[in-house]
Amino acid sequence: MAITTTEKELTNADSDSQLIQDAKLISDSESYVVRSDEPGNATTTRFLHGEPIITSGEDVSNYAVDDRDDGDQSLTFRSLLIGTIVAGLGAALNEIYFFKPIIVVISPTFVLLLIYTVGKAWERFLPTRASFQNRPRLTWMTPIAHFINPGPFGLKEHAVATLICTTAANGSTAVGNFAVQRLFYDSKVNATTAVLATFSTACFGYGIVGLLRPLTVYPAEMVYWTNLPTVAVFQTLHFDKTQTSKRLKVFWATVTGAAAYEVIPSYMFPWLNGVSIPCLASLKASDFVRMTFTNLFGGAQANEGLGLLSLSFDWQYITSTYMSLPLVQQWNSWIGLGLCYVGMLAIYYSNAFQSLSFPFISTDLFNANGTLYNQTAVFGSNFELNQTAYNIEGRPFLSGSFVWSSMTGNWAIGGLIAHTICFYSGYIRDSIKRVRSNTLDDRHYIAMKKYKEAPWWWYLILLVLAFFAGDTTLPWWGYIIALTLGVFVAPFSNVLFARLGNGIATNGLMKMVAGALHPGRPVANLYFSMWSHDVIATSILLAGDLKLGQYLKIPPRVMVLTQIWGTILGCFVNYAVMTPIVSNQREVLLSPVGTNVWSGQSVQSLNTAAITWSLAGQLYSASGPYVWVPIGLVIGMIPTFIQWLIWKRWPKIGPVEVDKIVLPVIYQYMGWLTAGLNSTILSTILVGIISQVWIRRRHPGWYRKFNYLVGGALDGGAQTMIFILTFAVFGASGVSRPFPTWWGNPNISSPTAVNNLDYCKIIE
Repeated sequence: MAITTTEKELTNADSDSQLIQDAKLISDSESYVVRSDEPGNATTTRFLHGEPIITSGEDVSNYAVDDRDDGDQSLTFRSLLIGTIVAGLGAALNEIYFFKPIIVVISPTFVLLLIYTVGKAWERFLPTRASFQNRPRLTWMTPIAHFINPGPFGLKEHAVATLICTTAANGSTAVGNFAVQRLFYDSKVNATTAVLATFSTACFGYGIVGLLRPLTVYPAEMVYWTNLPTVAVFQTLHFDKTQTSKRLKVFWATVTGAAAYEVIPSYMFPWLNGVSIPCLASLKASDFVRMTFTNLFGGAQANEGLGLLSLSFDWQYITSTYMSLPLVQQWNSWIGLGLCYVGMLAIYYSNAFQSLSFPFISTDLFNANGTLYNQTAVFGSNFELNQTAYNIEGRPFLSGSFVWSSMTGNWAIGGLIAHTICFYSGYIRDSIKRVRSNTLDDRHYIAMKKYKEAPWWWYLILLVLAFFAGDTTLPWWGYIIALTLGVFVAPFSNVLFARLGNGIATNGLMKMVAGALHPGRPVANLYFSMWSHDVIATSILLAGDLKLGQYLKIPPRVMVLTQIWGTILGCFVNYAVMTPIVSNQREVLLSPVGTNVWSGQSVQSLNTAAITWSLAGQLYSASGPYVWVPIGLVIGMIPTFIQWLIWKRWPKIGPVEVDKIVLPVIYQYMGWLTAGLNSTILSTILVGIISQVWIRRRHPGWYRKFNYLVGGALDGGAQTMIFILTFAVFGASGVSRPFPTWWGNPNISSPTAVNNLDYCKIIE
């Protein structure tokens, strides 16, 4: 039957269920548009068969997340101890993935499942207050037992323990700078310095977040989309089991199935992570054809190729991200990926920037003949440019892929600033105004008013502590400029990430400024970036946790204590895990290619950017070979300004809403394939299409009840098995037990190997 569309105003509804019931009373087969007008921010919700189609942040707030608050305890001895113990595990795993071919953030679902198991066992097997109430001689044990085991393991205790763990894992980006020093400069940073510096970046980021809460946390449109699977799992596990029994069955069945299946692609049959029909078809072709096919279709190993048409069946790399990101973000990213294929191939095969002399994809520095650049000779033990040695060695060269990545990265930064000012400035003013006038009507924000808010001066104290904890090699004025730059850019990055689930890497801007302030000093460039870009990255992660706390009704003051404690734990764990990895895997991490288990792409990229920007005068000046990289900041701003002028005159052109074209997202994804493992791209697109295009629009009821839940369960199951395999067979316990070699698990490390995992040719 054809679906007709009518409009119906539904007002004065107390909850999402009431809104849905009202729509169903009207008709259970037609599609309805429900309009809700906030001051200066009209929104539209479409109903299909009485079920809302989740599109906007207000839809998420009203229909996807329950505002129920049972008033249960949050910060208890049990939640603190379990969170502290599991935080060590979560931070360690996140640090391990920093040195993997694909950087995967440990799923909160994996962590919360582990904590849930421990918490329910604690609740069941440890004595409670009731255990001693009828035993006169042991009544003195009653308060002690209640302190240790206060009863049912509730949602808020569970959430606090999980947030301690996820916060602890946020320090891996800062610790990466110390890994660079160990690998490329043979400099072992003092442990105290490293821990204090990591604490400084995290707390400074948290201080910024606290002051920006009215803009980046409180409003409904600040969703932090990737948190939604986590919220769905929390509420499913803890709310009325009689109403959620079906969801629980689906959840645990999915977790079990995902865990059992993950053994196959990650251990027994790794070819499934890069199924490439073109690579298989080229097995008997000439070397030239096979090398070309590797560049275009290969992608199952780090820096192999673009992975065009490859399919991955390994969920640990696909993740539920694209089951939660809004469709507007995804189709902008698809445009960017398409342009990335065209741009990278055009640069390489036209020999722009002498690309044919270097690997197709690489984050290393090279000599003109394609050999690795001897940076140790040029910068020496004092980490400063030796002009005499530089004259002998000559200037370093970059691969075409790295230049392309640097250019598109700067376009994205320029576009981020321009897009936020042009398209979001009205929203920003309105949000701040409504918070100050106490007229913000997001139901989750209103529900949190029963709890005492953390005063702004708490966050100001954090900023002061973070400032003095920052033991740095930078001069005092460079340190202050770095922090100021981070504070300036943070609101732009937070707003875009919260609205779209997409962050813009601002590292290029920070390193550019550092290169101008500290020429010839790559390590100073690293530290400048740490107190600017890493502060921004940390602020986004912590803001997402604050939003999670708002959805789950965790008291704000408890959130502050939880995140500070998690930050302190993470400072120690991340550094402790990084040290043995860098020592034991040194050769692999320094290799331009790496393996399918370990990769130095992240640290290599950090080092290359630091080196090149410390030589900004030689490489990026008007007479330098890469002058288009810094110009990219302006190039990224201009099209957005033109787009804004078009939007003011023609808000909609045909079926396209002009303001839904988000150029910084497109630019970001134009450089998405320039490092790492690319065989997962098509699979993530297909997951996004199935979830956000088909299920969300055609089956909104299933989407609302199960989409985020199933995504979180798939993450939890896959990463639980990866954790087990890491210690059982991947060597984390000291003994590696590789699966026997066969066609689906070729021995790619053999000196005689000619094929990658996907059977594209190995390019030497």
